[in-house]
Parts: sequence; structure tokens; C-alpha cells
Amino acid sequence: MSRRSIFEALSGLLLVLFVAMLSETVVSTALPQIIGALKGSQSQYTWVVTATLLTATASTPIWGKLADLYDKKRLLQASIVIFVVASIASGFARNGAELIAFRALQGLGVGALQILVQIVMAAMISPRDRGRYYGYLGAVMAVATVGGPLLGGLIVDTSWLGWRWCFLIGVPFSAVAFALLQKTLKLPVVRRGDVKIDYWGAALLAGGVSLLLIWVTFVGDTFAWLSWQTGAMVGAGLLVLAAAVRVEAKVPEPIVPLGIVARRNTALAILASLAVGMAMFGGAVFLGQYFQIGRGYSPTEAGLLTIPMMVGVLGSSTVVGRLTTRTGKVKGYIVAGTVVLTAGFAALATIDQHTSLVFVGAGMFLVGAGVGMAMQNLVLVVQNSVHLHEIGAASGTVTFFRSLGGTIGVSVLGAVLANRVSGDIAHGLSRLGVSPSASGDTGNLDVGALPGPVREIVRAAYGDATGHIFLFSALIAVVGIAAAAFLKPVTLRDSLDLDTAASLPDGAAPASAPAGAVPAAGAVEVAGAVEVTGAAVPATATETGGPASR
Repeated sequence: MSRRSIFEALSGLLLVLFVAMLSETVVSTALPQIIGALKGSQSQYTWVVTATLLTATASTPIWGKLADLYDKKRLLQASIVIFVVASIASGFARNGAELIAFRALQGLGVGALQILVQIVMAAMISPRDRGRYYGYLGAVMAVATVGGPLLGGLIVDTSWLGWRWCFLIGVPFSAVAFALLQKTLKLPVVRRGDVKIDYWGAALLAGGVSLLLIWVTFVGDTFAWLSWQTGAMVGAGLLVLAAAVRVEAKVPEPIVPLGIVARRNTALAILASLAVGMAMFGGAVFLGQYFQIGRGYSPTEAGLLTIPMMVGVLGSSTVVGRLTTRTGKVKGYIVAGTVVLTAGFAALATIDQHTSLVFVGAGMFLVGAGVGMAMQNLVLVVQNSVHLHEIGAASGTVTFFRSLGGTIGVSVLGAVLANRVSGDIAHGLSRLGVSPSASGDTGNLDVGALPGPVREIVRAAYGDATGHIFLFSALIAVVGIAAAAFLKPVTLRDSLDLDTAASLPDGAAPASAPAGAVPAAGAVEVAGAVEVTGAAVPATATETGGPASR
């Protein structure tokens, strides 16, 4: 594809990715009004968010593998349809149970779009050039993450809109993206008649992951970390995942190819992504709570105060993306990104209720800059290490572990925060000579409804405890530094596919192409890569667009 055609297709890809990511964060400030209007319960409040995260995370590697087996463009369009249908249904939900069900369906679409956009970009852009475009991808993710809460607050505060538009607003933009992709996205299609879907592996993987995600959602709140519920859910989840590994080792088309995961650079990139996801999502998600409860700012003001993090992600992902394309080197930026991320969390670990907002903003900027330098480049390392027919499974696997790390991080750090806050509140009340049972509901997040002295104790507890969880985030991020440091240096290739006869960067033997896969016609070896010379595509393949490689 030419530079112009790439940008045309990229406009549709980034638009639909922006809308999908926006749907995850737009409800954060609007959720109290949504659940109140639907007469929902506190457990339903949690599950409106958890349902989307659960299905999106569990389905990510499945969508990635399907992209290796079927037409990527059709899968992308199908995921847009799923997302649109679920968004409309969520907007017209009549009660909390319906909203949770429709949000779970929406999560399938969100998970598909997040991974398929990266896979489609990998199918039309070489790893060397991909760094520049992944910079744009990181910028879109940053704007959607920070802009979602602001947009949600604006929608619910606008009388002629109402909370239902938190779900409906993305529908017209998704329709525009669908039309753009139909017109501009041109990918070669190889038809295979021997496709075998790993149903058992998909079911076991989704089931095992779902059990663990449900556990991390409720542990520390509904039941204790050391309890029979924990033993039952974790034990059952690990057993199901062990069965999934056994199945994946035997089937011809595994959802998560173990041979890819075992390669050095892929395994290290997955470990680093897991650590970065735990640190970033697990730490950053509590910043809004720090500003609102610990510092007394409104939801809109809290959203605006997180802009330094967005600027850090936006700037670093764009600049580093261009440098990656120019130099073809990626390890140095990943190592630097994990170091900067750790430094940012170390700075935030010192904050309390009275810390200067300038200092807090500087720490947030470092966290954002570290994320922008490392996150997408970790995906790029994995994509550069595998063959084109493995790109979907490999991308889905690393993205899955990053999301899983974020989910675990939120739960673990949330439990640490809750334990520290409850202890600080009890200590503060005892100094006042007040019994916690006689002071009202100090666990109520509506701090303004608490008595004056109690309100100040609660604010101080949240303000001081938040720095404590950022210390844990910094320690987790150190694991990311270690994994990045052991990555084997690679030079990003200029072609779309690896040479089958060439050794992989870590010295492992390449996986054989799936049976029935059609080799590119006229392929010639160029510096250890395969380049399509423009010869005719065999009769078993149907080309729907431009050439498969430059």
C-alpha cells in the first residue's frame, strides 16, 4: 500500500479504536447517575465496568488467532457491528441486569477492535515503518483514556442529552469508520480450505481467565485473600488453564501457540507487558480518586488534572515512534521507557494530601512518557519476531497479558489502598476520641455528606494512602526494567514477513506455516526477509487490494 492509501485506511482504523476505548472510560464519571436512574445495586455498579473488561480481556487472544485464519478486514468489520449493536442495546437498557449483559457483549467488540486494529496495521506496514504509525496509535489511546471521563461528565450534565448518550454517542462515528474501511482498506486474502478452529482451547482459555478475573474483582472486598472462596476460584482457574495448555500443545491451530510464547524475546516482551500493565493501569486508575476524594476536586477538574499524563503518552509515543522508524532499533527505547515509568511512580510514591500539584503533574508526565515509549514497542518486538501468518496470535497474546496485568494490578493495589485507608481513618478517629461506629459511614465515597471533622480525616487518609500504592507500582515496574534489559537487540525488518529459512532473533527455529497456506508468489530473499515482487497471486488466493508488501 502507498503512503497515501495507508493514511486513508489508518483514519478509519484510528477512529474506530478511539470510539472503542472511549466506551470503556466514558462511564467512569457518569456511572453513579446511570445506576441511580436504573435503580441498580452496588454490585451492579461494579459489574457494569467489570463485564466489559472481563469479556474484552478473555477474548483478545481468540480474536488474534481468528485473524490468522480468516479475512482480517471482514473480522474487523464484524467486530464494529458487534460493538455498534451492543452500544445501542446498552443505551436502551431498562434495568441494571440488561445493562450488564449488553456491556459484556460490548466488551467482545472492544477486545476485538483493540487487537484487530494492531493486526491490520501489521498486515499492511512493515515493522520498520510501523513505529511511526504506532506513535499515532498511542496518541489516540491517550486522548481516549483521558477524554472519556470528561466527555461522560459533560453528557450527564447536559439536560437535553442524558446518560444514555454515553453509549449511543459512539454509534455514528463507528458507522463512519465502517464506511471508510470498506472503501480504503485493501488487504490480500488467502483462502484456506483446511481451517480448524480450536474450540476446546478457546473455551478453556476463556473459562480459566474469566475465573481468575472474577476472583481479582471481588477478592479483598466480598471475601478475604486467604479464604475458601479464594482457594476454590484460584484452584479451579489454574486447573482449567492447565487443561488449556495441554490442549494447545496438541492441536494443529492453537489459540495461543506455545512455540511463540516460549521464544526468548516474545516471553520477555510478555513479562514486561504484564509488569507495565499492572503498574500503569493499577496505579493510574486511582489518580482520579486521589484528586476527588483526597484533594476535593470535582470529577471534571480531576479529569483535567490528569492531562500531564496524556501529554506524556502523546509526546513520547509520537517522537519515539518516528525515531524507531528512522533507526530500526527498539530495545533502547523500551528500556528507557520502563526506567522513566518507574521514576514517575517513585515520584508519585511521595505524594500526600498537601503535595504541590506541579510535582504531582511532573510525576504523572513521567509515567505517561514511560508508557508511550514502552507499551507499543513491546508489541512491535513480538511482531518483528514472528512470521506474518503468526502475527495475529502473537499480537493477541502480548496484548492479552498486558490487559490481564492491568486487571490484576487494579485489584491488588485497590485492596492495598482500602486496607491502608481503613487503618488511617480508624487511627484519625481514635485521636478525636470518636468511635468509628458512631461517626457515620466513613466508607461512603460521597465525602461531602460526612461530618466536617470526619470528612477531613477521610480526605487525609486517601491523600496519604495513594502515595503508598504508587510505591507498589514502582516495585512492579522494576520487573519491567529487568525483562526489557534481557531482550535481545533486534533491527526491525523492512519487509512484512520473515524468511522461513532465516533464524529468528533469539535463535529459535521458526514455526512452520499452517497447512494450506499459500506462499507469496514471486517472493525473493532480501536481507533475510521475504519481499513480494509483484508476480500474480496463485488461483487459490484472491487479492482484494494492493500488493502485500512494498
